[in-house]
Amino acid sequence: MTDNPHHLATPSGKPRVRSFGIGFDGTPGPFNAITDVPGVAVGYATLISGDGPLVVGKGPVRTGVTAILPRPRADLATPVFAGIFSQNGNGELTGSHIIEETGAFNFPITITNTHSCGVSRDGTLRWMQRVLPTALDSAWGLPVAAETYDGFLNDINGHHLTSEHVAQALDDANGGPIEEGSVGGGTGMITFGFKAGSGTASRIIGWQGNSYTVGAFVQSNFGKRRNFTLRGLRAGSELAEPAIREGTPRAEKGSIIAVVATDAPFLPHQMKRLARRVPLGVAMTGGFGYHSSGDIFLAFSTANPAAALAPSGRIATADFIPDTDIDPFFDAVIQTVEESILNALAANDDMTGRDGNFVPALPKAWLKEEFGLIEKFD
Repeated sequence: MTDNPHHLATPSGKPRVRSFGIGFDGTPGPFNAITDVPGVAVGYATLISGDGPLVVGKGPVRTGVTAILPRPRADLATPVFAGIFSQNGNGELTGSHIIEETGAFNFPITITNTHSCGVSRDGTLRWMQRVLPTALDSAWGLPVAAETYDGFLNDINGHHLTSEHVAQALDDANGGPIEEGSVGGGTGMITFGFKAGSGTASRIIGWQGNSYTVGAFVQSNFGKRRNFTLRGLRAGSELAEPAIREGTPRAEKGSIIAVVATDAPFLPHQMKRLARRVPLGVAMTGGFGYHSSGDIFLAFSTANPAAALAPSGRIATADFIPDTDIDPFFDAVIQTVEESILNALAANDDMTGRDGNFVPALPKAWLKEEFGLIEKFD
């Protein structure tokens, strides 16, 4: 059992999955978060208001936006080498075409609900124009914005997210420990029939005397209860209760977005290889990429900034770890994605949204019985 308090609880005191006595492979970073990768920051804007019957445009509101800065604010115009992988493309991640073409992107990443993806994309450009105007003086931008569906709990057609909320999440982005669960874009999200949303984890990998970090962040909104698996325990059938309560019928519209970051030097094709391992971490929890699930994954490296800028007229050089030594980083991706999903479930409470639709939290009493919950989270 770790004695690092950041591994056991979020800054607000929500329990993380390790607090339940559950063990994981690999060595987490100081915060066990994507922000263990130097220069990476995360911010949220969370919108929760209203109760009762849905009135489109008024609520109830259970949504938000998450911002991930791949570099420090002053360096956001510098590209990062990147790769994407779509396990099941029933979803959206803007900027994907240029990432496929050039193996890189710049500017922050945002994640929100399905019908606010355009707002978060455009809000990012407005924010960049304010905080780093030279990046757009004589150039164009194609920010990365992703989405999952929160319409069971949220007035998704009310379009409550604004550019101001996007700017708030971007302005509030910081390193260090971060909140998880029903915050930011994850506010209205559901996983395996339990309340979920935002989750993160990290691993430290040693290579040739150097120490590198792999961090993952997920917006988790997928899966059928019967398939839920926790560290090899097929728990879904045991956890038929507590059940979702449907004031309105719930359609299967789940998805998962995962962002993997590392400071290890890798080339774009290697970042795509890391992104391709994300589904293995999802599968460890019981996610099988069903038809309606948008399972879209992005991986980026903060290394080689000079090569990513690729100035005209000169040979660009880049460091990279050889493919023959990449396996420990595959392990780290799978481990961090699995733990990130479980953190999104653990750091959560019951939520009631539009029309009285109710989603229970993963039962803490069951976790205590199965794994030995630390008493402070009773």
